[in-house]
Amino acid sequence: MALTNTAVKAAKPKDKQWKLSDGGGLYLLIHPNGSKYWRLKFRFAGKEKVLALGVYPEVSLAEARVLQGDAKILLRNGADPSQVKKQQKRTDRIKTENTFEAIAQDWFEQQKGSWSVGHADRVLKSLEQDVFPYIGHRPIAELTPPDVLEVIRKIESRDALDVAGRILQRCSSVFRFAAQTGRSQINPASELRGVLKTRKVKHRTAITRAELPEFLKNVSDYNGYPVTRHALKLLILTFVRPGELRFSKWSEFDLSAKLWRIPGERMKMGTEHLVPLSKQAIALLEELRPISGRYDFLFPGERSRAKPISENTMIYALYRMGYKSRATAHGFRTTASSILNEEGFNPDAIERQLSHLERNQVRGAYTQHAEYLKDRMKMMQWWADYLDQLETSSNVVPSRFGISN
Repeated sequence: MALTNTAVKAAKPKDKQWKLSDGGGLYLLIHPNGSKYWRLKFRFAGKEKVLALGVYPEVSLAEARVLQGDAKILLRNGADPSQVKKQQKRTDRIKTENTFEAIAQDWFEQQKGSWSVGHADRVLKSLEQDVFPYIGHRPIAELTPPDVLEVIRKIESRDALDVAGRILQRCSSVFRFAAQTGRSQINPASELRGVLKTRKVKHRTAITRAELPEFLKNVSDYNGYPVTRHALKLLILTFVRPGELRFSKWSEFDLSAKLWRIPGERMKMGTEHLVPLSKQAIALLEELRPISGRYDFLFPGERSRAKPISENTMIYALYRMGYKSRATAHGFRTTASSILNEEGFNPDAIERQLSHLERNQVRGAYTQHAEYLKDRMKMMQWWADYLDQLETSSNVVPSRFGISN
């Protein structure tokens, strides 16, 4: 006789396992501890077998009958329901193990040994923040270009276009790793070339390499406010942002350690920035000390020593030297970056010295201010020596100099 919901619910445990039959091989197995299990007895290839269909009440009587019907369809089609279930479990397990996040973690472990600690930390944090919450739980083989594009568009929506590009590259590397390790056959990220939004670049006017010798001599010969001349020279030597230089204070400089610590509140990204000081920069500071050493600011204004020079002071000085529309105070960063890259310096060290940092990496960036510091110290001394050579001789042919030398 077929079971009823009331009978199933009312079934009580006994000293030994016992069964309540529903017909067609389906029965409820009641254990002495009160647990109730759905089982289906069937024959396949002449052998009697039992298929587990779930636990009551998670699987109701009606659901158990549906599962029984599915098993009978498999039997009619010549398939063993128990083997089909095993294969499905295996497939589900593989899917769980082969999620995007699981494979991305494997990829990260393979790659991080070739990266600096700081870079590895940034890569993992970017995936944890911008990728895993959206597709991390998905089986990697099931992801499509639209799935990845949705992730990228979320990043672009906060105007982090550079971050979006880096995330797409990292996702592509994870998909490629999955294919190489036999866990996927496609790379949906590679199908998204050309879909990234781009920002119109506003190039700041900058002194070219060929113009530098004459320009440096003109700065040294500048006969305006002496503090302005020193400000321009230190700006060229350190290629910080003009605002970071204008508000610099004597208390930020440790000449014995040859370091300038710019506090986070004055940096564009809100993180403390270290500027290694070359011998030339230190000599310039010692020359400036008798002029402004008794004030807080390195470069106090002419009208009020309690305030720094105005934001227009250096640009007006450039105008007076004949560089209107030819150079800006901010443009020295472009000049330095271009030359240092041409000379073979570590691009990551250059970027850190320019204090370029992704917005989503600022949180937890307390150690990044010192990244590549040894490389940066060598680089900044080379830069100062190079400028000295240019100023004293217009015929300078600089040697190829890199951190590895």
